Amino acid sequence: MTTYDAILLSSFGGPEGQDDVIPFLRNVTRGRGIPDERLEEVAHHYRYHGGVSPINEQNRQLKAALEAELARRGIELPIHWGNRNWHPYFTDAVREAHEAGHDRLLALVTSAYTSYSGVGQYREDFERALAENDLTDVVSIDRIREYFDHPGFVTPFIEGVSAAVAELSADSADGAGDAVAPDDMHILFVTHSIPSAAAEASGPQFGKGGAYVAQHCAVAHAVSDAAAAGIPWSLVYQSRSGDPRTPWLEPDINDAIVDLAADGHTKAVVIVPFGFVSDHMEVMWDLDNEALTTSVENGLRAVRVPTPGTHPAFVSGLVDLIEERLNDVPAEERPHVTGLGPWPDHGPVGARREKVEAR
Repeated sequence: MTTYDAILLSSFGGPEGQDDVIPFLRNVTRGRGIPDERLEEVAHHYRYHGGVSPINEQNRQLKAALEAELARRGIELPIHWGNRNWHPYFTDAVREAHEAGHDRLLALVTSAYTSYSGVGQYREDFERALAENDLTDVVSIDRIREYFDHPGFVTPFIEGVSAAVAELSADSADGAGDAVAPDDMHILFVTHSIPSAAAEASGPQFGKGGAYVAQHCAVAHAVSDAAAAGIPWSLVYQSRSGDPRTPWLEPDINDAIVDLAADGHTKAVVIVPFGFVSDHMEVMWDLDNEALTTSVENGLRAVRVPTPGTHPAFVSGLVDLIEERLNDVPAEERPHVTGLGPWPDHGPVGARREKVEAR
């Protein structure tokens, strides 16, 4: 068995008031030299919701749910929570863990797929947090593997797609639309767009789009086969940002919706935000606002599937992943629902790194 002192719940972070919005966006775009007036163009997404991103409250709820599940299983590991871009920061969380006597940390990252922002940048965050606390030779941080195809992450989407298809197959309760036959539906599996070069770098051995696209396609196949066999689906993207001259993954979900409406055959879309673990700002704005509006404007019925959030299967699956590391479960015994998994573990950051590399 591998021993750990605590769990480090690791996330992106978000503002919790109007005064937080611009400082938060400065953190997100640090090093890019973007002036505040440009940031204010994005800030309206947050200002529309009172300057509050839902992500921090969702992490509080996830932390409480994980603590309850750990206690139910008799696993005595406290959870420290840290963010990349807003309070509580990783630097504070690592320092507080050390002060509590917790120097062997197992990070649970709220990012299911392989990409620089979901893997490499978190590793850099951990290294920086240790260095800024002068704890590089004292504290070690491991992390659970990417869980894009773990049953705990996939099951909520299977349930959500099944429910959405059933809802669209019936007359809408508010009289907004007649029942739609499955042949007239289309499933849009949506995730965050990233620069095409970053996607390729996530695993060039997987072909065009790298591991990032390959993982999403594999999960889309698994969900579709389990919940909506025979209904056509597409992988689409949202939340593109940055220099318009830089190629990013396409198509944008709104463009896809317009094209589907124009084909004269599609009457309804199921929007599946399977690139996200919770309903944070990009889900609420880009999908619940923009994509649903685009659907209505183009005469399509649309249902947006929930993200895992604190779904019991997701919470239980995350604790399964924690136990997987505690018990050094062999790869062949680790659960996965696609041919790509189980994804391998990552090397440690900090004090244990030199010991591991010296073996």
